[in-house]
Amino acid sequence: MGWIPVTLLAVPLLGALLLLLAPRTFRDVLRAYGLIFSGVTLALSLVLLATFDYSRPARMQFELDRPWIPGLGLRLHLGVDGISLPLIVLTALLTFLCFVYLCWGGARGTSGFMSARPRALVFTLLVLEVGMIGTFLALDLLLFFVFFEIVLIPMYFLIGIWGGQGRRAASIKFILYTLLGSVVMLLGLLLVWAQTGTLDIEALSAAHGAGMPRSIQILAFVAIGVGLAVKTPMWPLHTWLPDAHTEAPTTGSVLLAGVLLKMGTYGFARIAIPVLPEGAAAVAPWLGAFAVVGIVYGSLACLAQRDLKRMIAYSSVGHMGFVLLGFATLTPVGINGALFANVAHGLITGLLFFLAGAVKERYHTSEMPALGGGMLATMPRLGSMLTFASIASLGLPGLAGFWGEMLVLFGAFQPANGLPRGLFLTYMVIGGLGAVLTAAYFLVMLSRVTHGRPRPAAADPHPPDDLVPLDDHLIHEPPDERPVAPLGAPARRPATATLHPGDIYGHELLAWTPLVVLILLFGLWPGLLLSLTTPPVQTLLGAIS
Repeated sequence: MGWIPVTLLAVPLLGALLLLLAPRTFRDVLRAYGLIFSGVTLALSLVLLATFDYSRPARMQFELDRPWIPGLGLRLHLGVDGISLPLIVLTALLTFLCFVYLCWGGARGTSGFMSARPRALVFTLLVLEVGMIGTFLALDLLLFFVFFEIVLIPMYFLIGIWGGQGRRAASIKFILYTLLGSVVMLLGLLLVWAQTGTLDIEALSAAHGAGMPRSIQILAFVAIGVGLAVKTPMWPLHTWLPDAHTEAPTTGSVLLAGVLLKMGTYGFARIAIPVLPEGAAAVAPWLGAFAVVGIVYGSLACLAQRDLKRMIAYSSVGHMGFVLLGFATLTPVGINGALFANVAHGLITGLLFFLAGAVKERYHTSEMPALGGGMLATMPRLGSMLTFASIASLGLPGLAGFWGEMLVLFGAFQPANGLPRGLFLTYMVIGGLGAVLTAAYFLVMLSRVTHGRPRPAAADPHPPDDLVPLDDHLIHEPPDERPVAPLGAPARRPATATLHPGDIYGHELLAWTPLVVLILLFGLWPGLLLSLTTPPVQTLLGAIS
């Protein structure tokens, strides 16, 4: 069954290569092209999900181990276990849903097929999918690094070409931060190679640091951890994230939050903690400290935001702080909570960015004061969906966002042997405060956007003719013809939204419904995910717990 991981990489890569060779007239079928290749990739990930041996989730399955560069002893080593399986399926699902959203006109303007360079957009997303899935499949340190880096270039272009007005600065900041972090991480990986003579992640994890002195483990863990922390992102290495999210098109924001941030946290579970256990134990208190600062900082920053997308971006800093705190506990409970929160964040924040894109499309702004409130009155379905995603993100019991944070705090209550329990109890209290602040900023956002008395709405003068709304007709009103402020001047005109009786289009419902279902499923049945991650977590902690 080793052909499945290779095919998962080959399908989107083949789609991207064929797109380069296609004639210009191929533009007419681009709408279906991305859907087909991302859909086949999703189908393969579901085959992986269906054929996975759930009685042995700690065992690496679907392995492929072939020579890659024999002269250097490098191998094409791929495989799947209970830690990587959910992230592979999540990646394939979100990429497919992004194509669903794009192909039927979901994100118009700079991020949809009505924008310039649709062929380049499809190519970029397919290459991005190759890098994301490859990162979760790789079982060789250098192969992991290659896939880890592949995603940077397509994301850079996704932000820099199809982003907002500040896209160039945001894309440059993104690439500089992530490349610098990657250089430091590569030095750490090479240090591990020099000490052990192998790049095989399975062999290194089974050895649990044998043959590496404690000082070397600490140095390697810090170097690898810094590179992973930039991608996560961990405070204070997070400053590229708000700009990247704010300026990225909707699809870029969804994949950045839903998958790219998970690549950093996945590296801690796959490489840093099992390969360098003594380094992990030494650095864990510091990792926990940065994590809880990020939780509180992210929450306070969200309270100060006026832009909806920027607020959701800062919320990711806080949520990823919970993930890092779970890893810092070095306990099965804490790391299970971190892995659960990882997947839950991808689902919930992916949905939030889809919704933020829809709001901006209708109101032509994402500034919360300019939205004027009252969305539940003018667009009850969109307002209800935004409310659902927000209460899922703040951790309401019964939804996916609750279990990860709860397990992380429980892990901090009783950290691994050798870690200062009093310090981690302090972290637990601060993390609990961060959870309260999370509820506060989401409730403030909902009070500004969905509640209150709505302003009069004006119809969009150019509704997309390829969309099929849920209701049979649209209410058209004369467009707003007031003068537009000069370029660079602050926007003074109140935002007005297109008033739709159904207010959610059919393609949007298709793209969002799977995320809603999974948020409910994991919230009501967390054992589905925890049964997958618990055995491999116990294995990777073999030298610590």
